[in-house]
Amino acid sequence: MQWRIWTLATAGKFFEGMVVFMTGVALPLIVEEFGLSPAGKGIVSAATLAGIMVGAVALGGLADVYGRRRMFVIEMLVFLIFLAGLTVAPSFGWLVVFLFGVGVALGCDYPTAHLVISESIPSRDRGKLVLGAFAFQAIGALAGTALGCVILTLEPSLGAWRWMYAMVIVPAAFVVCARLFVSDSGQWLMSRGRRAEAEHELRRLLKREPQYPKQVRLAELAESPHRSHHRRGRWSDLFDSKNRRATILASVPWFLQDLGTYGIGIFTPTILAHTIGHEITNAHNVSALIARDLQGAKGAALVDTLLIVGILAAVLMSDRVGRIRLQVLGFLGCAAGLAMAALQSHVEEPARTMLLFGGFMLFNFMTNLGPNAQTYLLAGEVFPTHIRAKGAGFAAAFAKMGAVLTAFIFPVVLADTGTDVLLTALVFTSLLGALITWWFRIETAGVNLEEIGR
Repeated sequence: MQWRIWTLATAGKFFEGMVVFMTGVALPLIVEEFGLSPAGKGIVSAATLAGIMVGAVALGGLADVYGRRRMFVIEMLVFLIFLAGLTVAPSFGWLVVFLFGVGVALGCDYPTAHLVISESIPSRDRGKLVLGAFAFQAIGALAGTALGCVILTLEPSLGAWRWMYAMVIVPAAFVVCARLFVSDSGQWLMSRGRRAEAEHELRRLLKREPQYPKQVRLAELAESPHRSHHRRGRWSDLFDSKNRRATILASVPWFLQDLGTYGIGIFTPTILAHTIGHEITNAHNVSALIARDLQGAKGAALVDTLLIVGILAAVLMSDRVGRIRLQVLGFLGCAAGLAMAALQSHVEEPARTMLLFGGFMLFNFMTNLGPNAQTYLLAGEVFPTHIRAKGAGFAAAFAKMGAVLTAFIFPVVLADTGTDVLLTALVFTSLLGALITWWFRIETAGVNLEEIGR
């Protein structure tokens, strides 16, 4: 059951990476079919990210109210409904609505996927398994790009983008059905005083051959002034004196990390072309649009391989080294990589290209080793059980504000000020992220979640 829960939790991250990156492949066709302006193109690009921001806080917190398993199923059902609508979107307005709805469902998955894993496995393995599931976001991104290319090859028409989304419907439906049969969180049930149900669900979770333990009996925690047992969490609890430190640690560094990660990640081809001086000319037909995207992605492909290497390193090191150390080290490494890239304008070739590519590669490795992985991990660990989903959801939503801002602001800043100012500003946001992480640090590696809550 533990492995089943983990496998089904990876699906949400996989679908997120797949849909977001597949939208990048589909975007030129969508723009052409609906005759979109630059502003319309920006809305399509940001719609899913905006949905994730809203869903993380609006639906993710409901896992504290209605239970982990129930929201684990509902979020994927919502994803399936809006995905089906996306394949038949008749107009630009409906397209944005369906993309936003898909994002809402994926945003809900940020806290719930984390919680169903972290509340069902031993503390010693929590970090590697949560981050192992998170790594499927990168795998889904590669799969989405590959699927988009295959469909474009087989069906080179403006309507090919609809088939891209349609291909995800069947696996999503399978995940909805499979999630109905996983066990619920014993920790959440105990937090509601439902001890008999918690024991029943834990017996399901621990069922194996030979059976061990033979019986499951849960004891009430001793009364204490810090006890959150049987409490119904409120949003205001995130900002009281007990939880304010956790809220700042979970939210602010994640926001600062998303500014850099989404800015560099989404616009790497643009930045490389702008800096090296090989701007790609406008395309006038579907074939030219596809060729332009492939040309712009050549340099980015090499740079982005370090994202996968970084997340694999995070999986291996998070429980051994600790979340806080890796997050601080990652932020400092991001600052160093961005500083290298900013220095390229002061040197001649071939050192210029080496600094630019080397800096971006260092940034991508360090962000996935550190803040991109650890902020997600910490957000689901630093809060007590009765507000854990609300805390993780709020942190994800606050962070995605940075991602949405990036999607709209970066092209303007890049055009008006150039890469030097942009990269230098991100150096300072990375250093600020390291400082805030250390200042408000709460180390959770190897610590039982109930102990963290107390």
